[in-house]
Amino acid sequence: MTNTSNNKSKAPNNLTILQRGEPILAQVAQTIHNVNSADIKQLIDDLTVTVAEAKGVGIAAPQVGKSLRLFLMCSAPSERYPDAPLLPITVVINPKIIKTSEQQVLGWEGCLSVKGKRALVPRYSDIDVSYIDETGALHNQHLTGFLARIFQHELDHLDGITFIERLDNDSDAIDELQWQKQQ
Repeated sequence: MTNTSNNKSKAPNNLTILQRGEPILAQVAQTIHNVNSADIKQLIDDLTVTVAEAKGVGIAAPQVGKSLRLFLMCSAPSERYPDAPLLPITVVINPKIIKTSEQQVLGWEGCLSVKGKRALVPRYSDIDVSYIDETGALHNQHLTGFLARIFQHELDHLDGITFIERLDNDSDAIDELQWQKQQ
């Protein structure tokens, strides 16, 4: 059992990024029915600041204590992901994977809610997805490589799964410092 007082990290914008072990991270998030509500608009703004401050490539609403089917994807080369492609902040609401490739590939993942750990996680290399954006517009996209990985990782958060649950054993995850030495 985890001590919840040590299970949170504060972002400078005062949103708390919850850590693995928090009950909300193991729940299936709720569908959003009104993308134009002031609460949803504020959550998107707060998540935008939080993911930038945390230097992440994505963040899901459950990671900040909101059980809603919403996440952000954003990608650029960084210390955490030096080979990441460029993707401006993309708001993803009520996402679905429509089709996957047969092939899964292993790739290194970390998570803002699993501090200090990295692991090789199997993900589909190509996916067709559907979601709505912050304006309510429907998007159907084909994602490959790292962007497909981000989408699947963040969608897992909406289904109550962290990348650790994708591993055969918790011990398959390595320390972030160990990972950096391998790069």
